[in-house]
Amino acid sequence: MELSSSLKLSSPLSPSIINLQGTSSSNIVNFSNYTSLPKPFLQHDDRSRRLRHQQASHSHSVNLRSYRKRVTAKSESQGWDFGRFVKTLYFFNGPPSPLKFVSSVFEKLTNGSTEEPVNEMETSGIILVAGATGGVGRRVVDILRKRGLPVKALVRNEEKARKMLGPDIDLIFADITKENTLVPEKFKGVRKVINAVSVIVGPKEGDTPERQKYNQGVRFFEPEIKGDSPELVEYIGMKNLINAVKDGVGLENGKLLFGVGDNTFKDLPWGALDDVVMGGVSESNFLVDLTGGENGGPTGIFKGIVSTTNNGGFTSVRTKNFPEAENLSAYDGLELRLKGDGLRYKLIVRTSQDWDTVGYTASFDTSPGQWQSVRLPFSSLRPVFRARTKSDAPPFNPASIISLQLMFSKFEYDGKLNPTFKEGPFELPLSSIRAYIQDPVTPRFVHVGSAGVTRPERPGLDLSKQPPAVRLNKELDFILTYKLKGEDLIRSSGIPFAIVRPCALTEEPAGAELIFDQGDNITGKVSRDEVARICIAALESPLALNKTFEVKSTVPFSEPFTVDPENPPPEKDYNEYFKNLKDGITGKEALEQSTVAV
Repeated sequence: MELSSSLKLSSPLSPSIINLQGTSSSNIVNFSNYTSLPKPFLQHDDRSRRLRHQQASHSHSVNLRSYRKRVTAKSESQGWDFGRFVKTLYFFNGPPSPLKFVSSVFEKLTNGSTEEPVNEMETSGIILVAGATGGVGRRVVDILRKRGLPVKALVRNEEKARKMLGPDIDLIFADITKENTLVPEKFKGVRKVINAVSVIVGPKEGDTPERQKYNQGVRFFEPEIKGDSPELVEYIGMKNLINAVKDGVGLENGKLLFGVGDNTFKDLPWGALDDVVMGGVSESNFLVDLTGGENGGPTGIFKGIVSTTNNGGFTSVRTKNFPEAENLSAYDGLELRLKGDGLRYKLIVRTSQDWDTVGYTASFDTSPGQWQSVRLPFSSLRPVFRARTKSDAPPFNPASIISLQLMFSKFEYDGKLNPTFKEGPFELPLSSIRAYIQDPVTPRFVHVGSAGVTRPERPGLDLSKQPPAVRLNKELDFILTYKLKGEDLIRSSGIPFAIVRPCALTEEPAGAELIFDQGDNITGKVSRDEVARICIAALESPLALNKTFEVKSTVPFSEPFTVDPENPPPEKDYNEYFKNLKDGITGKEALEQSTVAV
């Protein structure tokens, strides 16, 4: 039976435990208000051990009635439960051959050889430059390539891109204004983005093929929008680009796979996989306790009784294979939020649809009686097959995660034993499993915006003293208004970001002294070369994380800035500028009393 994707809970709830084993799809439980749940959804009959499912309504929301299910395995029991063995096979859709499956499980109990070295995980880290043929974008590409960093250029015109960037540049042909061109396969391996896409502004009277008038700056000509509108490029295009790269660059707070999220509880189809498969009597289960977690919230509970009777000694719960592989390549590991009991457990991650295959495994210790976060880096996962480390196994692929498994076992790896193992009952509350980005987090999406985006409708501002784009915002189809709306999409996306707002861009060389500011107040000029370098530095700096800032040089418009090629200025340490920036300052603070109308 398939469950609805949203289970809403709405009134105070007496302690209740829900056994969701056997469901065939993930569930999201909204729990902003806990409620008593009058209608039965899942009930357990201890005598027959069968779940009876009753759908409460035809909507996407259902009510859950509280109930408890007791784990009934007893350590002194000698009888093997053939029915539970068959049920286990059935729940996981059965292995290709039951005899082969039983044989493989027995082999897991044999002592292995000495521990073998583990292949290190391979990682990729392509930097995508969007708007790569623009004034800032092409400079970014050039610097990245000179530094030997892997880069892809997102462009619309192949001929123009090859001529400008070189014949060997790795290109992605797409148009951010056309969602259907942003095929996910094109962005495989992309981990960071520098977005220099901008609506095209040019002189009404026309320009040279090299855009000489444009490169002088908009203050030197009467501007108009050329090509796609600001709404299409700066807002809709930004939305399309974020959606295309989001899985690859990741979320700052991680990706929830199971458990408590923002006012939700995401469940997975867990099923027991105990030593009954090789003749043992241990038994476990996975429950959802709606009030047993931290601060009275919901939590999963892996619990049971483990016994070494009949040569047993392990219990586990495993998810069914996910309908689609989870792509966690943007992350560095899995974080479990749990309440420890002093025992050592295992997390097993599988990347194959096959039943009897390598599981990438990490053991973790817990502290008794304490809620704690346990981080398991992907680089720590060892490939294990039938209790033996497989040094010749393929490297772990975080882009293709098929199932998860929690285990409490007497056995470790390669003949070693779990030093904390003891027979009898155990209970491990688990409130969440999420993928995480290792600290310190740095921006994954750096956007080149524009100074002035909050000024067109700012109360009390003297527009005559503002740059042309501010004065002509309406005439230029609300260019700055849509640039601001595009920025807001980045800030609300959850992606680690930095937003660079240059003042008027020039063709002058980098090297002038700079002023970084926040609040969208400064005017001036800054070199495109300098902005390119700032963007690349921001990608590597935790100090730039989630910062929005403006930048200009100290050189006034009336003075050209030049550099002696024989004596160039020293490279800047941009962290000296980033370190003074603050979170949450965008310039929109001045608009709180005014509404920007489009």
